[in-house]
Amino acid sequence: MTSIGGQRTFVLYHERMSLPPRIILHSPIADHEALAKFIERCLRDGVRLISIAGDDAEKVELEVDLVVIGDGSDEGRFLVTAAHPGEPLNEVLEFASSWVCDREGLLEVRL
Repeated sequence: MTSIGGQRTFVLYHERMSLPPRIILHSPIADHEALAKFIERCLRDGVRLISIAGDDAEKVELEVDLVVIGDGSDEGRFLVTAAHPGEPLNEVLEFASSWVCDREGLLEVRL
């Protein structure tokens, strides 16, 4: 997501784009296979935070955490997840935007 003149502009996720360090993932998820692939991409691209907003946010957070953990043999697989069920999107955006990272960027994703 970017902001132009105070208005939010949404960017659709594409497999070839480099991901920013902060992601807002909208729940529910329509394609759980795509979610697993997306999480692997997040790990490769150095995503630091995935905030999950919407219905069933806690279930999606658990699913994301299980993909991140994998079989537990790779301690380098790490990112922070946060579920925001019932929270207004502007509060989720504020939370994610305030997360301190070594680089800038925030992307909203619907799968």
